[in-house]
Amino acid sequence: MKKLFILFVLMFCGIARAGVDSNLVGMAEKYLNSVTGLAGQFVQNANGHSEGGNFAMLRPGRVRLDYADMPIQLISDGDDLYFFDKSLDQITTVPLTSTPAGILVRKNIDLRNADINVVETLENKNTFSLKMNLRGQEGLGYMTVVFDKSPVKLNSWSVVDATGAKTDVVFKDLKAKTNFGRDYFQIERHKTISTSGGDDYYD
Repeated sequence: MKKLFILFVLMFCGIARAGVDSNLVGMAEKYLNSVTGLAGQFVQNANGHSEGGNFAMLRPGRVRLDYADMPIQLISDGDDLYFFDKSLDQITTVPLTSTPAGILVRKNIDLRNADINVVETLENKNTFSLKMNLRGQEGLGYMTVVFDKSPVKLNSWSVVDATGAKTDVVFKDLKAKTNFGRDYFQIERHKTISTSGGDDYYD
């Protein structure tokens, strides 16, 4: 399961720059900045396995994914993203800024002039997508975010790492929500294994 976490948290590359439709980029940016909070379900597909659960986000900075059939939770309190293995009572943490979710829950989402590099846009009858990476991390892989067109809303995302391994996350029944409980995006105290080395505790 931690392999899925690594796929989820890394934000990745594009090879050569393909066609970019500035109108589609503008539509995605306008929508993302209009969203304060969302809640719904997700289905994740990776390595031939499918897992589902509940998804929530609250800008700025807060994300939560609860897996239905595994004792696993991904949660961000605005600073870091925590992978919580309830069966081991153990947390692994990475900076939220290094994750795909981190892009979607920034206070101000700028897809054209900041550190986000949109390398390709595609448009179909009912959806459009943006393929992107973080500048300076072009060699690590890429992320593609898909949006419904009418009305514009988050449909899915996929992350591909430097080895070509792909994780797809499709969202269902997303609805606007901001009235989450006070501690909804918090985890109680547990031992933490830091990706930068050394163990500590998160309250």
